[in-house]
Amino acid sequence: MHILINEHNNEFHLTNGKISYIFNVLKNGSLGQLYFGKAIKHRNDFSHFQLTDIPTAASCHFFQNDPAFSLETIRQEYPIYGKGDFRDAAIELETNEGRIGNGFIFKEYEITQGKPKLEGLPATYANENEASTITFTLLDEKIQTELLLTYTIFHDYPVITRSVALKNTGSDTIYIKKLMSSSIDLPDADFKMVHLAGTWSRERHIEERELVPGTHSIASIRGASSHHHNPFIALKRKDATEHNHEVYGFNFVYSSNFLAQVEVDHYDVTRVMMGIHPHQFKWQVEAEESFQAPEVVMVYSENGLNGMSQTYHDLYRNQLISEPWKKEERPILINNWEATYFDFNEEKLADIAKSASGLGIELFVLDDGWFGKRNDDTSSLGDWFEDKEKLPNGLTSISQKVNELGMKFGLWFEPEMINPNSELFETHPDWIVGRPHEHLTFGRNQLVLDFSREEVVNYLYGKMADIIRKTNLSYIKWDMNRNITDAFSNALSIEQQGEFYHRYILGVYALYERLTSEFPAVMFESCAGGGGRFDPGMLYYAPQAWTSDDTDAVERLKIQYGTSLVYPIYSMGSHVSAAPNHQTLRTTSIETRANVAYFGTFGYELNPLELSAEERDEIKKQIEFYKTHRTLVRDGDFYRLLSPFQQNETAWMIVSKDKKEALVGYYKVLATPNVKKQQILPLKGLDESISYSINGTEEIHYGDELMFRGLPLSTEFNGVNGKLAERGGDYQSIVYYLNGRE
Repeated sequence: MHILINEHNNEFHLTNGKISYIFNVLKNGSLGQLYFGKAIKHRNDFSHFQLTDIPTAASCHFFQNDPAFSLETIRQEYPIYGKGDFRDAAIELETNEGRIGNGFIFKEYEITQGKPKLEGLPATYANENEASTITFTLLDEKIQTELLLTYTIFHDYPVITRSVALKNTGSDTIYIKKLMSSSIDLPDADFKMVHLAGTWSRERHIEERELVPGTHSIASIRGASSHHHNPFIALKRKDATEHNHEVYGFNFVYSSNFLAQVEVDHYDVTRVMMGIHPHQFKWQVEAEESFQAPEVVMVYSENGLNGMSQTYHDLYRNQLISEPWKKEERPILINNWEATYFDFNEEKLADIAKSASGLGIELFVLDDGWFGKRNDDTSSLGDWFEDKEKLPNGLTSISQKVNELGMKFGLWFEPEMINPNSELFETHPDWIVGRPHEHLTFGRNQLVLDFSREEVVNYLYGKMADIIRKTNLSYIKWDMNRNITDAFSNALSIEQQGEFYHRYILGVYALYERLTSEFPAVMFESCAGGGGRFDPGMLYYAPQAWTSDDTDAVERLKIQYGTSLVYPIYSMGSHVSAAPNHQTLRTTSIETRANVAYFGTFGYELNPLELSAEERDEIKKQIEFYKTHRTLVRDGDFYRLLSPFQQNETAWMIVSKDKKEALVGYYKVLATPNVKKQQILPLKGLDESISYSINGTEEIHYGDELMFRGLPLSTEFNGVNGKLAERGGDYQSIVYYLNGRE
């Protein structure tokens, strides 16, 4: 039993031996939060967990004869406004009579085994042996509306997922102005808030702030989860580290506007809310209609941030990424973008593919520039037909040539965008986002197609499906290079414009759903100007995402390190690119570029025709190495060892589930003279009793010494040991392979 109920006092205990999540029905009919944390024993009464201290004279109490019952001081599961709680509420409704929806009372609950699918939305999934779900129905009789709060506990993970739906059971229209997917009140504020921030080319840098009274929030109102703030926050105890003490994680399975908010009140209660951003959001729910909000994944860790990360990694690998790609090896690819940009023809592409095939590369991807009259970024988005000047024999010809080399063929699309200089714009100017005859904002010389319109989604489906069929396509890189401005749909009434952003992303999900269902063998990689939509909503459809347009190995240390806080290593698109790097002009060795890229899906973004013989030989070795170890990269447990945000060195490692092998990556950005400390690196996650050989040599170390003393690093140049030094200079890197022997 994973959902235990004390019927006599309406207490509910979700537990799996790893965590406990306990809440109850309060005397006013709303839900109260009692406990969320490490698993505790069940008992037939948790009422002593509910604190009802009498508030100050300035507070309001719910019942006339019970001054201790105040929503200002009682911890809640889904708070409302207007009944004594003056903090931010989780819900805001509006009716034609001016009611705000603050009378939701517990009506009933229902338990199901497994996890119901969220209609039209990505979400984690589970069968009846993997999770248990309880849904509460709360009713506001005044506005004849039901609120459905759904909780799922996974049997094997310290995870609770939450989602919310609203159903109009009356005859009048209800307007949703705010509907958070989750809210929880934690009993104290002894936390630091961790989140991932950045911008284009430096996404998901780790930021940390101490909680103080007031509101702390991150958000996006860009029509995408964004480069700037990922839909994730963690609250860690002030003494928590990577590997010790308590951390609570919250991740929103959604790819558009979001709000993640932490409010510390005057009693040091911490309220955490996450959901669709209420900015410009107003959704009409007519009689007998419902609205489903997206899902929040809540993780508890007693083993620090890294313990939280491993839970997210395992959950998303096994219960979010689509079934065909859970255990499928990702092909090592080469993308022609940095090799050719827009300047290519069939002969040049065929030469690149042939050269890449000789290196052992498995997938050739034709990037931007193959369609319409696309010679730069000012034209042709929306015209999804071959540019006959570049490809006179069409896509089928180059596809066949690639396949004959024993490689798979992939294409770049940017289906959500349109250039004014395109045939599609001339035919359907009303399909763009924005008010007609008003000034429109451009990004990368392009406008946005209105994916809230079914005919737009249908059009793109037809074009993409036709190309998939005729080219034997194996891979699609789905890009999205600008955020939404001038948010207005010409297909929605003025009263419905508050629905635009959500309807837009539902259209994106609908196209993904149709294509992935009809073509399950096609692997999608999501991209949004790099990492501008790296979120669990996208991972549901696309098992990997282009982590960043910045492929510089040094910058990728921070980007990939930060991304690993939530997302599996094998979901990160990571490539060896040209040198000097096209984003930073930094020159790093091809060895260091590969040593960073190994910890991801691995591929190349360069011109193999320009490589020296030595570089080609090195790349062949790199590809063979990755093919040997990519199952470990896919399935292993990831440990962060040294943070690039705190020092000049970075280190991480992946350990197989049976602890019999591991990959360790060590990186030093800038050389330092006469290094002070001993060159050893303490490892994590190994079996203390197993002996490990290092890099296939006779050098043997037991797991306990590797973890508690450390792995001896190769000798570094110190100014006088030139003949003995194995490494030195800037941008150093080493990857060790550990093979266990019992």
